Amino acid sequence: MRVIGVCGNSGAGKTTFLEGVIAGLRAAGQTVSVIKHAHHRFDIDHPGKDSWRHRQAGAGEVLIANSHRLALMREYPEPRELDPHALIAELSPCDWVLVEGFKHGDLPKVEVWRAAPDGPSRDPLYPQDPQVVAVATDAPARLPEPPAVPVLDLNEPAALVRHLLASGERYLYHPPHHG
Repeated sequence: MRVIGVCGNSGAGKTTFLEGVIAGLRAAGQTVSVIKHAHHRFDIDHPGKDSWRHRQAGAGEVLIANSHRLALMREYPEPRELDPHALIAELSPCDWVLVEGFKHGDLPKVEVWRAAPDGPSRDPLYPQDPQVVAVATDAPARLPEPPAVPVLDLNEPAALVRHLLASGERYLYHPPHHG
């Protein structure tokens, strides 16, 4: 399994970029799973549905499955810091795991950086974060400082796909040893 993170500020275009990366990896015959960090409360089912009713009644986990898919919802009684490595361990084997969010996680990552249309842009991570292996942007000339890593065109996810396929060994996942 190979793992790469994609991080950046809200609204920078991470999800759209990842859609193209997923499609490109799948077209190359690769299997892909995604872990997405959500910053706000979210729900994948709706009030009144059986799974929602079970969670509202107090179930700590609800697993919904049929012959086409499986979804597991887990309720935490108290907010907790998420560990991307624990989430990766939950996945079935695949060729690639794309981790969206977790900008401070200890995984190799591509930073999606978009220049603000008017006014100052948010500070990028790449100058201080050695885990950033590339920057995907729509405005390379507006980057606050020249990156020491490759700069990719945010509007061409195929560039990242080519990079990943060419250097896949670099992204082989080795879970950290805790203990």
